[in-house]
Amino acid sequence: MAAIDRLNRLALSVIRTETGASPSPCVSVCRIHPVSRLCEGCYRTLDEVAAWAQLDDTGKRGVWRLIAQRTMPAGQAR
Repeated sequence: MAAIDRLNRLALSVIRTETGASPSPCVSVCRIHPVSRLCEGCYRTLDEVAAWAQLDDTGKRGVWRLIAQRTMPAGQAR
C-alpha cells in the first residue's frame, strides 16, 4: 500500500473517531512541494504545520479532514 493511501486511511479513521487525542499526521518527510505548497509527507500546509501544537482537538480534526480530502484517490467523491 502506498504511503498516500495509508495516510488517507488514517485520516478517515481519525475524523470518524470523535473522542481521544488526534495524533500528529507528521511522518518525518518534511519537504514542501513547490507547486501544491503542501508537505510531501503529511499533506499539510506550512500554516497547518506551524499551528498544530496550538490547535485544540476540534482544530486538529479539521486539519485531518483536509488531509483526507487532499489524499482521496482520484475519481472518488470528496
